[in-house]
Amino acid sequence: MAETLGTLCDKLTIVKLKQYHTEDKIRLLSLEQQCNQLTDEIEEFISDALSGLIPLKKLTFKSNKVFKQEGNEIKIIRGSIGNIFCTLAEVNCSLWHEQEKVYDFENVPILQKDIVVKQLAILNLERTKCIDEIDNNLIELLHNKKIK
Repeated sequence: MAETLGTLCDKLTIVKLKQYHTEDKIRLLSLEQQCNQLTDEIEEFISDALSGLIPLKKLTFKSNKVFKQEGNEIKIIRGSIGNIFCTLAEVNCSLWHEQEKVYDFENVPILQKDIVVKQLAILNLERTKCIDEIDNNLIELLHNKKIK
C-alpha cells in the first residue's frame, strides 16, 4: 500500500495503542522506536508535500471501499487534519477493544455475536474514511496554497 499522511497517522495511532496496552520493557523500546520513526516520516511527508516533491495525485490512495451502504451508515467525518486525526485515534481505540472480543469470541453470548461483527465492520469503515479525509484535507490545503 502506498503511504499517505492518513496511513502514517493510522500507523502512529496503532503504535500508541500498543504502547498503552503493554508493560513489556523490550516491546516498549521497540514501540518507542516505531513511534519516533513514524513521527519523523510524518514530518518528512508533510515537508515533501509542501515543497512539491510529492505530486498532488500521489498524496492519496483511496480505499474505494465497496460495501452495502444501507444498514452500514457511518458518522460523517469532517474537520481539520488534527480533528480527523483525533477521530481516527478514537476509532482505532474502539476497534482495538472490539477486536479483543473476537479473540475470545467463543465466550461472547450468542445474541451479542452479530453485534460485535457489525461493530467491527462499521469501525473499519470509519477508520478508512478518516484516513481518506486526512489525505483529502492535505490535498485541499496544498491546492489552496498553490492558488494563493
